[in-house]
Amino acid sequence: MSAQYDLMLLLDPNTPDGRDEQILADVDGAIAAGGTLISRHDWGLRRMTFEIDHRPEAAYHLFQFEGDVPLLDRLNHMLKITDGVLRFRIIKLRAGTPPPPDPKPAGAPAREPRGSERVAARAAADAG
Repeated sequence: MSAQYDLMLLLDPNTPDGRDEQILADVDGAIAAGGTLISRHDWGLRRMTFEIDHRPEAAYHLFQFEGDVPLLDRLNHMLKITDGVLRFRIIKLRAGTPPPPDPKPAGAPAREPRGSERVAARAAADAG
């Protein structure tokens, strides 16, 4: 039985020209061969919270797909050995999960949540 997953992929922005497109094409091909691609989001070059391999930024890509365990194993193996992949994470989604938000532009100021919004968000997270 196939389930729905998110794959967050952080690519090294210093890879040679065309390497990142090849990595994305390989991921697309693996998903097409063993599952169904639902959506693909390019979130662009963003500053990471902490450096990975002395790199402060990464190219963020989100794939949403349906698949089964053999596909997850294939993706996991492929991404572990691929040069240019800084980090990746595959997360199984629960039914009714809303679509991902569009990322804020890199220069957009973050609005600090008000006290009641912070409490409501925390309560929702604790209830989930």
